[in-house]
Amino acid sequence: MTGRADLIDRFLTNSEWANWQRLALAGDASSRRYERLSNGRSQVILMDAPPENGALTEPFARITKLLQDINLSPPDVLAHDKTLGIMILSDLGPDDFAGWLKQHPTESLGLYRAATEVLVHLQNTPAPDDLIHMTPEVGAQMVEITGEFYAAKPTPDLTQEMQRAMDVLAPVADTLSLRDYHAENLIWRPDQHGLARVGLLDYQDAFIAPTGYDLASLLRDVRRDIDPALAQEITAYFMAKTKASREFPAQLACLGAQRNLRILGVFARLSKVMGKKRYIDLIPRVWANLMADLRHPALKQLDQAVRDTLPTPDEATLIRLRR
Repeated sequence: MTGRADLIDRFLTNSEWANWQRLALAGDASSRRYERLSNGRSQVILMDAPPENGALTEPFARITKLLQDINLSPPDVLAHDKTLGIMILSDLGPDDFAGWLKQHPTESLGLYRAATEVLVHLQNTPAPDDLIHMTPEVGAQMVEITGEFYAAKPTPDLTQEMQRAMDVLAPVADTLSLRDYHAENLIWRPDQHGLARVGLLDYQDAFIAPTGYDLASLLRDVRRDIDPALAQEITAYFMAKTKASREFPAQLACLGAQRNLRILGVFARLSKVMGKKRYIDLIPRVWANLMADLRHPALKQLDQAVRDTLPTPDEATLIRLRR
């Protein structure tokens, strides 16, 4: 890390932010690291994405431009050294949705409607052709990690049933998905208007998915509980705005199940491979979200496959995953 710190120091020495104060920010599940730089009047964000750890900054820069071109609100890229894996970004503000709602719990409906308006805008915007498409086959491949790290054994029946469910319920990938669209990646900016009130973060893994993938991410949040009544109201709001068919709730449940099945494997890998044991504490909520979606009648066979192949996150399972 010392060598990495020296690289960043040299990068900043030759920049306008050379003498700004630096404050480390909470990281995410990736190898990226963030700092807030301040001179007392202005603030920017430093993203450290070490290429030697597999992190890349070019996808972030590319999706940033794409989002800006369609009038959404990612941070501006103020400086970028793709070889070093360092970016300086504009600071969208101090309040993510999760933090804001801790202080203003009665504003949930307004914030989640604002977040949904962004998804409606994405739904109404032609998706680029050259990103990965989450076809049923790709969606099934994405849950293979769950067998390897969460179940600790291959689960071919589960992945086959996941593909079958998507073939029936979510066969068409046609919408730009920011992929990790949840309360900690959305910045609330009440001084702005319209879509600009929602600042966007952590979208470098964006792909093309069936309609509803990001809505499932928003409403099946693995880090905070969402009132079922709020989730139902927001789903109805999205359906009305996009003129979705009556079959959309089944598609949404299918995508939510796929997403949370994958997250079980991702969190287990973060614990086992990267030593990030704190993610195991989130698994009971991930499982609860999964079970909620699997109650949809259209997912009866997937529900059975999950029960046949995956352990429930009881105490013994969680202890095993922490080892």
